[in-house]
Amino acid sequence: MRKYFILLCIITASVSCFAESPYSLDLAKDLVIGSVSLGLTAVSLFVNHSASVASYSDIPLPKDNVNAFDRNMMFEYNKSLDIVSDIVLYGLMAMPLLSLMENIKDGNVWATYGVMYAESALLVFGTCEIIKNSAARYRPYCYFGDVPSGKSADYYKSFPSRHTAFAFMSAGFFTSTFFTEYPDSPWKIPLGIVSYSLAAGVGLSRIYSGNHFISDVLAGAAIGSIYGYLIPWLHLRKKTDAITFLPLSNGFMLVYKF
Repeated sequence: MRKYFILLCIITASVSCFAESPYSLDLAKDLVIGSVSLGLTAVSLFVNHSASVASYSDIPLPKDNVNAFDRNMMFEYNKSLDIVSDIVLYGLMAMPLLSLMENIKDGNVWATYGVMYAESALLVFGTCEIIKNSAARYRPYCYFGDVPSGKSADYYKSFPSRHTAFAFMSAGFFTSTFFTEYPDSPWKIPLGIVSYSLAAGVGLSRIYSGNHFISDVLAGAAIGSIYGYLIPWLHLRKKTDAITFLPLSNGFMLVYKF
């Protein structure tokens, strides 16, 4: 009787609940995603229509050239708002770190999140750069006066808004991972609202700073949202048996995964 009692105590004391991240890496899958990400970025370096764009002598451009949808929301260049959009974007790009709170000491989880975020960022960058260089659309400030100092390399790369794309990628990546990691957290809705409010703020600041049209921002938001949700979804861990029995020398361990 004593023997069975001791065995029961061992089993009871050995029952463990491990909360592992629902995301994981897959070599074959990540080789494909990584190759596509790097490929888009590499292709963007060879797409350039700078030879066909207007020279400085043609600026300011006539506002009648702008479509009716964008014409009512175009502004002169505002350096302060330009800087604000950079600062807010950097803060927003750090928000996905909150999804790591429960596994802050797990190097494997850090690696998984690092790879996922890098893939998302490269896809956003490559996609935006290819479209920017192919479309060769002038920024709103080109219709008001001279090209601002330091903007000579991209005054004709308005569509789409890369800042907005990265902002919505970060917001989508954060909400996707945080909601999946902590489905019962009371903070998920407030933090989700904060992340998308910041992303929308980046988009608005890009418009009011004279860097982008409304259509640029909407396109950037769509691109960023797609990759921000797609990449984490592709890395969701396959569901396995919730309960596993591990034999020990003096009993066995019951492992429950959730």
